[in-house]
Amino acid sequence: MAERKKTSTKKTTVKTSAAKKSAPAKTVTAKAPRASHGPAIVTGRAGGMTLGSVRPAKGSRPKRTRVGRGHGSGMVKTGGEGGKGQTVRSGGGKGPAFEGGQTPWQRRLPHRRGYSQKARDIGHFRQRFTVVNVGDLADWDPAVEISPQTLKVAKKIKAIGDGVKILGANKGGKSLPGGLRFRDVLFSGSAKEALEAAGATIEKLVAE
Repeated sequence: MAERKKTSTKKTTVKTSAAKKSAPAKTVTAKAPRASHGPAIVTGRAGGMTLGSVRPAKGSRPKRTRVGRGHGSGMVKTGGEGGKGQTVRSGGGKGPAFEGGQTPWQRRLPHRRGYSQKARDIGHFRQRFTVVNVGDLADWDPAVEISPQTLKVAKKIKAIGDGVKILGANKGGKSLPGGLRFRDVLFSGSAKEALEAAGATIEKLVAE
């Protein structure tokens, strides 16, 4: 039994070796070289190709735009993206007098004493006079001089302000007492005429 097994193994080995010998030899065909537009291969020292020696063909890849590399490139401030916000809007900008938010030059100038306030806000620099109509003086005692202080004491006015001015309004046509005396009071044209016609004396007239 053992001898039969040995002979069988020998036969199989002989068959396999014979099959190997009878197999046809493989033909190796050389590949055609790549076209000129492919990557240029630079061989290393030993003549073989290395990964660092692979280069694209000349003209196959354009040179990329490098932004932010100097004013000569034309891609500096916004890097080709353009402006955003105020610079994009139509009519944008702050004008030639804008200085970035700081106090502009014309407002930093020191103003001299006596500078005209006519062009500035009249709410802060105008004079506010307290007015009294001529008709309110119909019951005034001629023995008492009319001045800003006496008018306030008699409760004809609440505050003196920058001065007192007499206006010519006279509702109901009340008659004025004669001999009224005025001091430190301004008058309108119609009030002055009515008081002079009633015989009033103006001791000190400030200015009309």
